[in-house]
Amino acid sequence: MKKILAGLILAGGTMFAGPRFSVGIGLGVPIAPVPVYVAPPVVDVAPPIPAPGYLWTPGYFYFSGGQRLWHAGYWAPPVHGERFAGRGFRR
Repeated sequence: MKKILAGLILAGGTMFAGPRFSVGIGLGVPIAPVPVYVAPPVVDVAPPIPAPGYLWTPGYFYFSGGQRLWHAGYWAPPVHGERFAGRGFRR
């Protein structure tokens, strides 16, 4: 009885297993890497402070219409009691 049960389990387990065979052929032209153009570093020099209490906001790059553009830095006027992320309170 055990031999018959073992034979049925073995036969049942292999019933759903099919032969696996595959062939792959790759045709095509190798693609060259795309050149990446990096903008030169911008030196953002702060002009003299206009009045005490002003904070320098540095410039940054941003994307617009698929172009990388530079937004120049500027002196931000003092705003009393307003908190800005990473800058603390303005006085």
